[in-house]
Amino acid sequence: MELFSLFEKGGLVMYPLLICSIAAIAILIERIRTYNKAESDMDNLKAKVSELVVKGNWQELRNICEEDGGAAAELVKTAASQSHDIDKQTQALQGAAIAIASRLRAYLNYLETIVTLAPLLGLLGTVTGMIGSFSVLSISDGEPFAITGGVGEALIATATGLCVAIIALVIHTYLTQREDNLVSQMEEIGAVYMTALVGDNNAA
Repeated sequence: MELFSLFEKGGLVMYPLLICSIAAIAILIERIRTYNKAESDMDNLKAKVSELVVKGNWQELRNICEEDGGAAAELVKTAASQSHDIDKQTQALQGAAIAIASRLRAYLNYLETIVTLAPLLGLLGTVTGMIGSFSVLSISDGEPFAITGGVGEALIATATGLCVAIIALVIHTYLTQREDNLVSQMEEIGAVYMTALVGDNNAA
């Protein structure tokens, strides 16, 4: 009840701030689920890629990638599904890497917007609250509670805006780190794949 009372005292800007906070939490949950599914067993994947590419056992390599289900495995599977020319393989890897990385970055720009927007909304609440206080001062005397209410609205809105921005910033930092790790896995497996492929072609 006290929290609801503070929410009401914060003024109209509390509603967009609430939407921002819900959006940030929703993005966190959705991205964690996505990133967990995108993780690959890198030790096993690198060993199998090095072994099966050299042997030319493309079907088994695709099956292993399908079972793994991670972003790095998807990259290898896309390349292994193409004709086994080095130039075409390189193009397939680059195209798949760009597409997968774009999916991994999805919604992170919304968090950046929330980090910037939330303090501005808090500042807007500060301004509207102070305007209300000065309006009371200009039209009436002897109403200290009305004046205090305007100042309280300003402080509550400012504090809420900063809290939402801080939470969104922490979420954005965490998710960006997860995304960077997955991109690094793709770069690593791509290098292993191309090394095995070039070695296989040289041997041939």
